This record gives sequence, C-alpha cells and structure tokens, in this order.
Amino acid sequence: MNKIKAIFCDVGGVLLTNGWDHSSRIKASEMFNFDAKEFEGRHQLLFGDYETGKISLEYYLGHSLFFQPRSFSYQAFVDFMYEQSQAHYEMIDLIRKVKKEHSLKIVIFSNEGRELMLNRIKKFALTEFVDFFIVSCFVGLRKPDRTLYQMALDFSQAAGDECIYIDDRALFVEIANDLGIRSICHHDVATTSQQLAELLSH
Repeated sequence: MNKIKAIFCDVGGVLLTNGWDHSSRIKASEMFNFDAKEFEGRHQLLFGDYETGKISLEYYLGHSLFFQPRSFSYQAFVDFMYEQSQAHYEMIDLIRKVKKEHSLKIVIFSNEGRELMLNRIKKFALTEFVDFFIVSCFVGLRKPDRTLYQMALDFSQAAGDECIYIDDRALFVEIANDLGIRSICHHDVATTSQQLAELLSH
C-alpha cells in the first residue's frame, strides 16, 4: 500500500453543517413567512445552476423568492442563509492534526454555490489548513461527476490509493471507491478518526 499524500474532504456534513439544505429552507419559510412549497419548487429548478457557478446568489434568490414583493429585505435573507453554516470543530481539529502529523495535502471537495462557499471559507478560516479547493461553483461540475474526482487526483498529483476521501454521502464515497480512492463514509468524529488512523498507519 502506498503512503497517503492527500485527503479529499467534503464540507457540508463533515467539516461544517450543510450550507443550505432542506431543513434550513423550511426554517427560512417559517421565520420569514413565505410559501415553502412554492419556494422549494423554484429552488429545485435553479439550485443546480447556482452550485455550478452559472448563476449568482442574487439571480437564484431573485427567481426563487424575490420574484414578488416580500416583507423582508434581500440582505436580511442572505444574512440568514450565512448564519445556517456552523462548524464541526472536532472534525476541523482532526483534519488539522493529521495534516500536520503526516504532512498531507488537504483538498476541499464539495458541491456549493460561490457566495455561500466564499462566506464559509472566510468565516471558518478554511485557508489556514486547506491547500486548495475543488468546489462545484469554481469548476462548473458537481459531484457525482467522475471528472471532479479525476480533477482532484490530477491537482494533487497523487494516485487513488495515495488519497483518502471523506464524505457523509454513501453514493459519493462509492464513486470514489470505484476510482481506487480509499474512502471513509463519515458518520461521527470517533469512527472517522479511527478509520483515518488505520489508513494512515500503513
């Protein structure tokens, strides 16, 4: 087995909470008092383009929510969206620790819209320990597109068995495994820490 050179790590559900998931959208509809079903239908049609960088956050919200007058401002809603991001500090500390101990490259490998991702990077100082970011909004592709996985390997200049991929979604982990990338399906810090230690000990 080759020595591990890089960790590819998802953000939402691993290092941080999800940025703008279904529960956050329901919470928003209750707080701001708008039709959740109507918003969700429009969200589903637009969000893929937002995550791949084809449209801006302003465009996404303009057509999913602010296509009619609202009792709240655009900025108030965006601030609410940003507030949904919270850190899983134990996981962040774990990744920082293994990076330092094993001299690893850390690659963020995530589906996210530009404004949300940039806010998360700054808010949680991700550039302090992440070497580079392969994010859907930056490269125009979303997981589970296999091209993204190959891109991560190419950018890190590592073979599949020299990398570890961590994600909380089983499908994305399965695709990484198909490409020969050693993978962990994240459920909790303790289990992921144990699996990382086993993979890094070889």
